[in-house]
Amino acid sequence: MMTFNKIKSVIVEDETAAREVLRSYLTKYCPQIEIVGEAQNSREAVPLLHELKPQLVFLDVEMPFGNAFDVLEACSDLSFETIFVTAFSDYSLKALNMSAAYYLLKPISIEELIAAVNKVHQQIMNKELFDRNRIIVENYKEPKSEKQQVILPTMEGFEIVKMDEIIRLKGNGNFTDLYLTNGSKKMACRFLKHFSEMLPLPFLRVHKSHIVNLNFVKLYNKGGYITLDDGAEVEISPTYKEDFLKNFK
Repeated sequence: MMTFNKIKSVIVEDETAAREVLRSYLTKYCPQIEIVGEAQNSREAVPLLHELKPQLVFLDVEMPFGNAFDVLEACSDLSFETIFVTAFSDYSLKALNMSAAYYLLKPISIEELIAAVNKVHQQIMNKELFDRNRIIVENYKEPKSEKQQVILPTMEGFEIVKMDEIIRLKGNGNFTDLYLTNGSKKMACRFLKHFSEMLPLPFLRVHKSHIVNLNFVKLYNKGGYITLDDGAEVEISPTYKEDFLKNFK
């Protein structure tokens, strides 16, 4: 029979019923998890996390006395993986997606919970430690979206790029190629649709296979294409043409 070291975990959730459901699901469906503590708000969470030093925290995004980002900032001296639990919020989801964070939407799906736990378990076992929490806090505190950072899941692990370094993104099957200001190209293990939903203006989809950073548009040709600062020519499909032109009025 296979044995494994259990992952020391803490649940931080302000709703009693939600906390009980999560605890019940973890106990029943995630045998690799050992729940060593629980907190019901950020004021309780910070000292508890410092005391228990867990490997994984299930962290509610919105709580009394401060949100999940406040907890992460107050625990910047600790190293743990985070699975966020959130009711749908466009802002928080964009912040989490940019940081390639694991998150679960309420009400929690058992299948999604198992999948998230398995991914984190794999990272911990492989010692693939990545300071995602620091990037999440830095993005949360940076009011200018173009200065925020995007964590790109790659075939080798993760890479961090600033949004203002991305000139364009091109769909490449199950992957997305990102072309940067320094002339390099990164390949992210995400569909283009993922970035289309996540990146704010000045990023705009102009074609089924292209998103461009409008700050790098050098020339618009009425024949239906644009030239970017790096010399690339990108077609604008009729579907996106009106939206594109609207941003240059």
